[in-house]
Order: sequence, then C-alpha cells, then structure tokens
Amino acid sequence: MQMRTVDLTPQAAIVARVVDGVRADQLGDPTPCAGTPVAGMLDHLAGLTTAFRMAAVKETVSGAPRASADALAPDWRTRLPRQLEELASAWRAPEAWEGMAEVAGARLPSGAMGIVALDEVLVHGWDLAVATGQPYPVDPASAEACLGFVTEMSRPGNEEMRGRQFGPVVPVPDDAAVLDRLLGLTGRSPSWRP
Repeated sequence: MQMRTVDLTPQAAIVARVVDGVRADQLGDPTPCAGTPVAGMLDHLAGLTTAFRMAAVKETVSGAPRASADALAPDWRTRLPRQLEELASAWRAPEAWEGMAEVAGARLPSGAMGIVALDEVLVHGWDLAVATGQPYPVDPASAEACLGFVTEMSRPGNEEMRGRQFGPVVPVPDDAAVLDRLLGLTGRSPSWRP
C-alpha cells in the first residue's frame, strides 16, 4: 500500500475547536462508539494523540490508547488542543514518514502509521462533534487520504486487520460525500444522532 505524507495540522485544528465546544453537561452523553460516552472519547483522543506523536518520533508507548470516562484528565480542555498540535507538529517532520513506527504493539511502515493517526483524529473528531451537536467540517485532503486508506483496508484479504480497527461496514451511496463514505467504511452511520 503506497502512502504519501499528509499534513495533520488542518484536521487537528478542527478537532481542537470541537473539543473547545464540548459542554461539561455533555460528558456523559453517548457517542457513535457504543459504550463510550463523550468523556471516554475525550480520554481516547488524549491517549491516541500521545501514542501517535510518539510513533512519529520513533518512540513506543505500552498499551493501547484507552477510552475511559473515569480516567479523563481534569485539564482535558487545555491539554487536548495542545496534544493535537503536538501530534500534527511531530508528523510535519519528514523523518516521521520514514522507516517503521509502532503504536499499541502494531508495527507499520511510518507512511501507513501517519495515515492511521490522521484517520483516528478525523473519525473520532466526528464522533465527538456529532455526539455534542457541533458542525464538523473536514479538511478535504485529510478526508481523501483517510478514505483511500480505509478503502484499501476494506479490500478482500485485509479482513482480520480491518476487523480489529473498524466495525461492520455501513452501506452508503457510492456518490455520497467523502466523509460519509469514510464513516460508512469505518462502521459508522453518517446519520447517527444521540
């Protein structure tokens, strides 16, 4: 699978604005990820931004990024935007896209890992936005890169790897918007509402 470098900055900034728009009274609300409330999604974003930033600089972190509402750091509102910027900054370095990278025991070519990082930010940003009733614009280049990655992951022969990352495909029309097609391939209904 040929991967190209992409700039995570535009989508990371969008997700930071979504984080800023989360109200305290929404922390217990459901998200499209069954069993994961808004607070758990915020915690997951905090963990994945750290893990994928470390992957960019070729450091490993033990364990998978969690999604625990009970573990959400009290300073999440200031911490998450900073971590999103640090993640994007780490992947702006050309060497981040070279060699191999590891997250939660998964070792991939760095080019693939960078796209996985972007996909995590973009899709979980949508989870958070829709759960909290916020608009969610997507950076077109980010959405196209993620759609290409998830489409490739959904091809025959990739079932095991795909099954560990995404839910069952939700059918959407072939002419649907890029974001809707991406969401469907990741097991989300683009029309999901709390």
